[in-house]
Amino acid sequence: MFKKWTLYSALIAFSLLAVSATQAQKLIPAAPNLAAKAWILIDAQTGHVLVESNADEQLPPASLAKMMTTYIVSNEIEAERLEETSQILISDNAWELGGAKTDGSTMFLSPRTRVSVLDLMHGVIIQSGNDAAIALAEHISGSEAAFADTMNHQAQLLGMTNTVYMNATGLPAEGMVSTARDLSLIARSIILDHPKYYSIYAKKYFKHNNINQPNRNRLLWRDTSVDGLKTGHTNAAGYCLVASAKRNGMRLISVVLGASDDASRARESQKLLSYGFRHFDTKTIYAAGDLIKANTKVWYGTEEFLNLTIADDVTLTFPRGAQKNLAANILVDEQIEAPVYTGQELGRLQVTLEGEMLVDLPLVAEKDIAEAGFMARFFDWIVLFFTKIIS
Repeated sequence: MFKKWTLYSALIAFSLLAVSATQAQKLIPAAPNLAAKAWILIDAQTGHVLVESNADEQLPPASLAKMMTTYIVSNEIEAERLEETSQILISDNAWELGGAKTDGSTMFLSPRTRVSVLDLMHGVIIQSGNDAAIALAEHISGSEAAFADTMNHQAQLLGMTNTVYMNATGLPAEGMVSTARDLSLIARSIILDHPKYYSIYAKKYFKHNNINQPNRNRLLWRDTSVDGLKTGHTNAAGYCLVASAKRNGMRLISVVLGASDDASRARESQKLLSYGFRHFDTKTIYAAGDLIKANTKVWYGTEEFLNLTIADDVTLTFPRGAQKNLAANILVDEQIEAPVYTGQELGRLQVTLEGEMLVDLPLVAEKDIAEAGFMARFFDWIVLFFTKIIS
């Protein structure tokens, strides 16, 4: 049945300088043009895309694939199927494919030894150890191929629709691809879902077998606001970097794929992060429980009026200087009838910026209102009957 609404509109009040829409647009210069094949910049809290280029082009992910490997390990620990202190056997296969004798990045594990899950996670994240990634994959799924199936299943759950994993390391494999957008999704999930293990990405060094290796993310040394995430490189992929930084409560995630060298991927990532922090804001404009619409009429109830609120915070990312152009449309059910229950959806809150919908979420009842007695309901029925005749 088509639902009728009553519309209330208002500008959202901010205690900030007012600027016109034209002025706001002038405050945001064109996005930087990067020396890379693809890139994207998002806000970690809201998921809002600030700027992108070729973000859905499928490219080899190189060692950025290891972000999914460690995300799954974190899931296993959280589900209590794995413990940080569990000792993992390093197979001959892990050593053969990812160990010291290879030309790839390695943790320098010794075959047929045992290493803790937590140390292996450090080895994957900081040292980009292929041997560590394979050892974890084999322990969790029995084989690296079976673990790749788990990776692909998890990618689908996270909405990474253009990603295909073939192994746990990112070593070259036909058919293994991802995109800048998909890699921003796994990075965001690591940050939001497993903050304890995300802290590993900020560490600059890790030592194993008396070999102390540095994190390959140059931005950890250049910018104190940067605290992750992961580098990657193969001949096919070029030089890649997923980075994240937090300034003044705002966290951004950048993905740069296919840069020409190590210095370039760091420099281009820095450009993206600087652009985002300089020209955008992320703010909570409504908090969960805030009164959105007061004294909403209720028919046939023990009380005549009801307040409408929201169940979750409303946090938005928008161009700096455009705050005064945010507008709220409050849509309320045309006829609300008791009984009403706390949390029941009775309308919608829509926030727009220059006609673009930024958020559309339910307005809910602040409390229960029971159905009134027969005479009170009969009186309301009469009022509604004549109101409809007049209108």
